[in-house]
Amino acid sequence: MHLRSKPWAADWLLEHHDIVIDQDRAVKQRGDWQALFNEPQPIHIEIGSGKGQFILGMALAHPEINYIGMEIQETAVAIAARKSFDSAGKLPNLRFIYGNGAGVENYFEKEEVSKLYLNFSDPWPKTRHEARRLTYKTFLKGYEAILPEKGELEFKTDNRHLFEYSLVSFIDYGMRWTTSDFSLDLHADEDKVVGNVETEYEQKFMAKGQPIYWIKAHF
Repeated sequence: MHLRSKPWAADWLLEHHDIVIDQDRAVKQRGDWQALFNEPQPIHIEIGSGKGQFILGMALAHPEINYIGMEIQETAVAIAARKSFDSAGKLPNLRFIYGNGAGVENYFEKEEVSKLYLNFSDPWPKTRHEARRLTYKTFLKGYEAILPEKGELEFKTDNRHLFEYSLVSFIDYGMRWTTSDFSLDLHADEDKVVGNVETEYEQKFMAKGQPIYWIKAHF
């Protein structure tokens, strides 16, 4: 969903360039992301971080991991980064990229990222827009290029059609998962929901009684 522009967003991003890295700087940072964090730790990224509730929650819950939220919308990444800064200051293990999730291999080297998250991605329901879905094969190729062997991709959505499409896309690409890493109603599975950090959309759909589809697949 496209957010209305905020007049303060561009200036805030410029003033906090140590927290939010623009696309040009992200390309130059390739192979040296650990230099932006206080400690050399595994890097997990979320593509399409929206207003940042998930990535902030993960960074607070897991100080032993370095997190990067990637977002293409200026307003969204500004809201996410400012939310993080206002609530916890400059976290030592959280940064953002203001950039496109397509071509992530231009930002990261092989094995530079340990895990990747996709949460409530745009379903792009029309067939002619299939290549824009973040679980389309060209995106999967990019993810594989930055993850280690058997690297993990964790995916949550409320959209049944997108979930079913993604399962087929994963299988066709050669990805695999176990029954313990799969749910058609995450919040009804007491064992699987342990440690789950909710997104803004997740809370919205849960309030409506909609199931949350979840999978953790590996390459």
